[in-house]
Formats: sequence, structure tokens, C-alpha cells
Amino acid sequence: MKRFVLIDTADIPGGGALCLFEYGDDFVIKIQGGNGNQLMNTRMHGSEDALARIPCERIAQRPRPRVLIGGLGMGFTLASALKHLGKDAEVQVAELVPGVIEWNRGSLGEKAGLPINDPRTRVLNHDVADVLRREPQGFDAIMLDVDNGPEGLTQKHNSWLYSAEGLDTCAQALRPKGLLAVWSASADQAFSQRLAKAGFKAEEVQVFAHGNRGTRHTIWIAEKKSR
Repeated sequence: MKRFVLIDTADIPGGGALCLFEYGDDFVIKIQGGNGNQLMNTRMHGSEDALARIPCERIAQRPRPRVLIGGLGMGFTLASALKHLGKDAEVQVAELVPGVIEWNRGSLGEKAGLPINDPRTRVLNHDVADVLRREPQGFDAIMLDVDNGPEGLTQKHNSWLYSAEGLDTCAQALRPKGLLAVWSASADQAFSQRLAKAGFKAEEVQVFAHGNRGTRHTIWIAEKKSR
């Protein structure tokens, strides 16, 4: 019988911690002291793959495309971005928790093919908000997988990313016709409205967490409008 085996914990700057568990052949990340719900696992990552696949397919033919991923997670979004971009691309990943970066250098990262070692990858141990602020018109696409989405926050400071100010900062960090992709555990009409007010033409895509059945997650694909 499979059981959860705690492998490591990683402190979250500002308070709290993440816990990495082994569960049979898979890995699971939970928040320490939470209700036991999984933040992510290596068995169900279809929506994380789609978060990168959809925007990267659309910008792959641009010269030297440059993209930013907010949140390394288990590395599946990064792996998907690399898969759908050419050899001249650059993929930056902003990850706030140092322990998550280290987990992705070991056996956890092997589940996604160790994309952290790809020469096109640049991992930054920074808050994605800081990266966005210092890179005006720096990216062709931005992919955000921070917390559980606009209304599923485990860390209150993450809410800035999904606010009107945060979305305006995302728009400023994008090049003309740039794409913002946002992952969420659930749909959120209010967030769709905020995207429109921030100058994005957005579509809401429902994707399966695993295979073609079961839990669905939401991804917003938002194109920066010309101003």
C-alpha cells in the first residue's frame, strides 16, 4: 500500500514552508500545516504542460523569443516551454523558494527530464514581481503558475500579481503582441474582467489535469493589445 513519505521541507520567504513527499513512484508537494491538499504532483501535470504549450506555439517563430515563467513548481511548465521553442530561445524562471530549485536539480527534476539543465534555461531565485518590474518590454510571453491562481491563494502577497496593478506590470513587461498565460485551479469571471481592463484580449481555456478526463483547470491566454 502506497503512503506519503516526507522527503524534505523548504521554507517560504515571508513565512510558511513547502513539503516534498514521495508517494509510490510519484512526488507530491503540499503546504506545511495546510489541510492536506496537494499543491502539485508528478502524476497530473497536463494543465502545467498546456500553460506553456499554448503561448509558446504562438510565439515560437519570432526571432530569439524570450519568455518568463513565474513559478518553477515541478518543472513541467519549463519542460513544455523548451519543447515548443527553438534553439535560439531564452526561458527565464523566477522561483521564490530556494528549496524548490534544489528539488528540481535532483530526483524530482528527473520526472520532467531535468529541464533546469537545458542551456536555454535561466533560473532566478527571485520574486517574479521583481523580475517583471525590471524588464520593461522584455518578454514575448509570460506564464504565471503562482499559488493556486487568482482566488486560490496560500500566500497573501501573491495576490498582487492578479491585481489591476500587477496585470498592468505584466503588460509593460511584454513586447508588442506579447502573451500572458495564467494558470488557475478554477474559473474566475472577475479575473477575466480585470484582464480586459488591463488592456488584454483574453480567452479562457479549460484543460484536464491528467489525460482527457477528471479535474479541469483554467488557463487564461491574454494578448497584449496595441496602445
